[in-house]
Amino acid sequence: MEKIYSKVKDGKLMHIIYRSADTNGRINITPDEEFLQLACIKMQKDTTFRPHKHINYDKITNITQESWIVIKGSVKCIFYDLDDNILSEPILYAGDCSITFYGGHNYLILEDDTLVYECKTGPYLGQLLDKVFI
Repeated sequence: MEKIYSKVKDGKLMHIIYRSADTNGRINITPDEEFLQLACIKMQKDTTFRPHKHINYDKITNITQESWIVIKGSVKCIFYDLDDNILSEPILYAGDCSITFYGGHNYLILEDDTLVYECKTGPYLGQLLDKVFI
């Protein structure tokens, strides 16, 4: 796991790169205090868990946090700091994911037919309330 911290605000976790090859059992990738929660779970045949459902209650999310999970192909990430300067430019391959908590991001697809799952906090209220372009 690669944690990418701000250069302008000490200790501020901005982005994470996680590679599925690092997984043995369950790995909670994101810190508990962030809005977007992501884990990677490597399981063996016949593994199960108790059936459950999640409780509906009001949660406050004041920023959109986003994750890209590469299923096929490769993607170059461009991660930005709070001041819009580039922090890191890692490449993701099948099974890898990126998580952006704060700062900006951009992605360059490196192969035809690349397939990516994008997950982010919601609800989505439209571009005007969700993002500003760098």
